Amino acid sequence: MSEPTPADRAAALDAADELAKRRELFSLPEGVVYLDGNSLGALPASVPARLADVVTREWGELLIRSWEESGWWTAPQRIGDRIAPLVGAAPGRIVAGDSTSVNVFKAVVAAVRLAGPGRDEILVDETTFPTDGYLAESAARLTGKKLVPVAPVRLADALGARTAVALVNHVDYRTGRLHDLPALTAAAHAAGALVVWDLCHSAGALPVGLDAHDVDFAVGCTYKYLNGGPGSPAYLYVAERHQAGFDSPLPGWNSHADPFGMTPGYVAAEGAVRGRVGTPDILSMLALEAALDVWDGVSVDAVRAKSLALTDFFLECVREYVPAGRVTSVTPAAHAERGSQVALRCEGAGEVMRELTARGVIGDFRRPDVLRFGFTPLYVSFGDAERAARVLGEVVG
Repeated sequence: MSEPTPADRAAALDAADELAKRRELFSLPEGVVYLDGNSLGALPASVPARLADVVTREWGELLIRSWEESGWWTAPQRIGDRIAPLVGAAPGRIVAGDSTSVNVFKAVVAAVRLAGPGRDEILVDETTFPTDGYLAESAARLTGKKLVPVAPVRLADALGARTAVALVNHVDYRTGRLHDLPALTAAAHAAGALVVWDLCHSAGALPVGLDAHDVDFAVGCTYKYLNGGPGSPAYLYVAERHQAGFDSPLPGWNSHADPFGMTPGYVAAEGAVRGRVGTPDILSMLALEAALDVWDGVSVDAVRAKSLALTDFFLECVREYVPAGRVTSVTPAAHAERGSQVALRCEGAGEVMRELTARGVIGDFRRPDVLRFGFTPLYVSFGDAERAARVLGEVVG
């Protein structure tokens, strides 16, 4: 009896997949393998009708009454509470709104203000997404601190009595490497420092455990694995123990204890509401709320199990289909060190990705030579993984 082919194995894995039916909740083009959900998640099928209702009825008919009658005013807290279980947080600790960049700035400056005397350094992941680095540098100038870029593998050793806060990515955006959030958070606390985690490439793909691991602050976007849509609002997590002392560098009227009092003096609201700034982006906010419906009844542990199985299977298929030496994985093989993407170093990667896209396999390219493939377990199948590797073999072979 012949050995099962990769296509045979994919069919068997898809038949046994407990999340397979979730794909029906998304609008995906026929004949396309979409492996770029780590940049922009697919469209949940419920969103267009919800947005149409927001525009035509809530805005068009109810007009300004919708701030109260349609719940627009409380949307940032309500949606934050929808995101909370996906990252292991209790209600009341996450507020949705602004961009990841704005929330990074708020969190880093607030953490510095909470740090004890003599702590004059901000550590930043030297491999970070550029915006995080830019904002950390700006926060350092604003607060009179020194910015110290550090490789994540050396972060624990770099922490010390001078560290105010460390800003770290949970998953590296280029390589898909998963950093040890529990251990690094514990190391920061042992040194008397705080830590801000960027969850952009982990929330919705794997368990985070913000409360369980005593994280201080966290930020993240919602347009990747959370499928909130292009430019959808980000979110800010503030641990309960820090909420009373959270001193935002952007004290907007939405975070005032009495926002409609219109008083000249600022008095901060209680709780994570302090993370709000200005008027929320209601259209994108409510599109995100509808998009989060796809998570109802989903276990993040099941998502993680499928993510690892998908990336394992894809790498197996790459080894089978792609001629030796044409690509090299820069994503860690160890499950404990892997997010939900596979990054392959490849000569002529930009042209290779253009050809893959033309053949219906959509990933993305990071200069100078990296092909990135994101595996979103709610809608990516094992059949998708097999086809992507097979077409990659055809293109580079």
